Amino acid sequence: MRVFIDTNVLVSAAATRGLCADVLREILIHHELVISAPLIKEVENALREKLLVPDKLIAQLIETLRKEAHFSSSTALPDIDIQDKDDLVILSSALGGEADLFITGEKELLELKRVGNMQIVSPRGFWEKLKSKS
Repeated sequence: MRVFIDTNVLVSAAATRGLCADVLREILIHHELVISAPLIKEVENALREKLLVPDKLIAQLIETLRKEAHFSSSTALPDIDIQDKDDLVILSSALGGEADLFITGEKELLELKRVGNMQIVSPRGFWEKLKSKS
């Protein structure tokens, strides 16, 4: 399964132990992670400016993501009415990477449930989906 992880989930996975880190690890091992340049930029900014993570650690994370993930390019912005227009760019990147699943913690995006063929779930929803298949 091709999976795109939203910025908030990637930042949580990088900054803390717990569900988001487990989700990222599961995807890296058993699925195809899809990323994009806008996502990388948002992750770098959040880690540097909000969490004050040292540049060296950020660079290591980004290098790992680039090695382990498939890079997508944006497609046309989806025609969706949401408040945070930056999220349209991220959704476009996920669609451009032909992601089957988009994992996010953003309530507004979760309420969409699906964009085209791509399902939108929370980290917990992804984890529950895995458990129900085993």
